[in-house]
Amino acid sequence: MNIGQEIKRLRTERRMTLEQLGNQCCVGKSTVRKWENGMIKDMRRDKIEKLANALGVSPSHFFEYGSSSKNSINKISNIYSIEVHRLPMLGEISCGVPKFTNEDRESYVDAGTDVKADFCLKAKGDSMINARIHDGDIVFIRSQDIVENGEIAAVVVNNDSEATLKRFYYYRERSTLILKPENPAYEDLIFQNEELNEVHVLGKAIAFQSDVK
Repeated sequence: MNIGQEIKRLRTERRMTLEQLGNQCCVGKSTVRKWENGMIKDMRRDKIEKLANALGVSPSHFFEYGSSSKNSINKISNIYSIEVHRLPMLGEISCGVPKFTNEDRESYVDAGTDVKADFCLKAKGDSMINARIHDGDIVFIRSQDIVENGEIAAVVVNNDSEATLKRFYYYRERSTLILKPENPAYEDLIFQNEELNEVHVLGKAIAFQSDVK
């Protein structure tokens, strides 16, 4: 199967017309027809990105179909292709003072299929920088109600109105929970006794995605 056939397969699978797909890619339906028929072999990168977004796949998905550059890359021993899946983006999570978390279920992030997460959040703040998690990074979360001491968790505090990302330490015998930042400029968040009812673990942070700067 070549790239044109794959475009057509994805379009028909999603029950989109040539015109509908063209509108989302800012081209006419005749251009889409040329893509599918293989009449345009070297598609511009910006068009590939719009096409991938319209069809709900990663731009890298199309590199598997007849791309000479992809074939050349595959000959390099320490470069590996990436298979992706889509995870819902549930808003921002504070890496500093806890803040309200907005759920944005209309947004998705592509991640490698080896990232066994259920959703992701965008980090905001600098309290986790010594764990290499910086402001703007995407943090992938696996849903679970409790984590092991020392693991990084996404935690909602104050009756589900605020959320934070911290290292988790729970001491049952003392009825004490400590959420530790990875930045000495910030103090620990400590909850004891009845205050523990204000804390709810969303899940364990298992990976993060950071832009090269």
